[in-house]
Amino acid sequence: MTENSIDAVVLVGGKGTRLRPLTVSTPKPMLPTAGVPFLMHLLARIKAAGIEHVVLSTSFKAEVFEDYFGTGESLGLDIEYVVEDEALGTGGGIRNVYDRLRGDTTMVFNGDVLGGTDLTGILQAHEANNADVTLHLVQVGNPRAFGCVPTDATGRVLAFLEKTEDPPTNQINAGCYVFRRELIADIPAGRVVSVERETFPKLLEDGYAVYGYVDNAYWRDMGTPGDFVRGSSDLVRGIAPSPLLVGRTGESLVDESALVKDGTLLLGGTVIGRGTEVGAGCRLDDVVVFDGVTIEPGAVLEDSIIGHGVRIGANARIKNCVIGEGAHIGARCELQDGLRVWPGVKIPDNGIRFSSDA
Repeated sequence: MTENSIDAVVLVGGKGTRLRPLTVSTPKPMLPTAGVPFLMHLLARIKAAGIEHVVLSTSFKAEVFEDYFGTGESLGLDIEYVVEDEALGTGGGIRNVYDRLRGDTTMVFNGDVLGGTDLTGILQAHEANNADVTLHLVQVGNPRAFGCVPTDATGRVLAFLEKTEDPPTNQINAGCYVFRRELIADIPAGRVVSVERETFPKLLEDGYAVYGYVDNAYWRDMGTPGDFVRGSSDLVRGIAPSPLLVGRTGESLVDESALVKDGTLLLGGTVIGRGTEVGAGCRLDDVVVFDGVTIEPGAVLEDSIIGHGVRIGANARIKNCVIGEGAHIGARCELQDGLRVWPGVKIPDNGIRFSSDA
């Protein structure tokens, strides 16, 4: 198998509802993460694995992807776009791009996942096993929250099991698959198909060689605010690998156009976006700050996401919150407990505690 015979397919059609209000106007894979759109980290890993042809399966705000990445030439990639008019599920999304595939092997990625596994290792295992399909499986501490995928001593998949209180294995589906291209043509076209519930069980039933590539590499579903903040932080601190951040990891990542005044502490993998200004005496711990934000002196922020163009008043306290684009948080406000502030909302100076259950 050569890299040129491999296509990468990235499923990026979801609406990202769990991350609202950040995803009201921006697809989740395009949200700034450790200084660049989240999808950039995955594309860099695909490129590092030697794969050059990428098909993005889009739906929600599809035009945003092509406007940003274009042909992919600047990344050393050849990117094509296929738009789902209606959501087709994981299997349906894979089938929907079949006509754009060029090689004998297709590597499929869930665009919601931040991962650190060895992509070349998965491809080599797929070839060595003469597999029809290879799934990346990760070992987790609490598999009860996921469906699990048991394998035999050779790595061959035995079953796909739904969530259970007593799972027989701690191996779960990590959202990365390698297909022999011909099998994708057999997925029903034009309707919703789940690979987990329909495609993979049918392949097992029909006797195809379905293998698991099992490791305990970094893996995180970036679908919730808490996971998004932690994933960005882990990238900045070098816990989650990215070719884009080699030699740049540490306690914070500050865009060169940002202004951070003296006496401010940036901790826990905090990211400061383009054109943002942070006043003196602030403390930001495990915070993702998008572009064009103004944070006035003395503010304390923790475990939060601050959207584009937000203004945060002096001595405000924000913990475990999502602040939508263009919102204005007044001086001395206290926001916590998972509160989400929608775009353009203005909270006046007052010092009253606001929380999600208030």
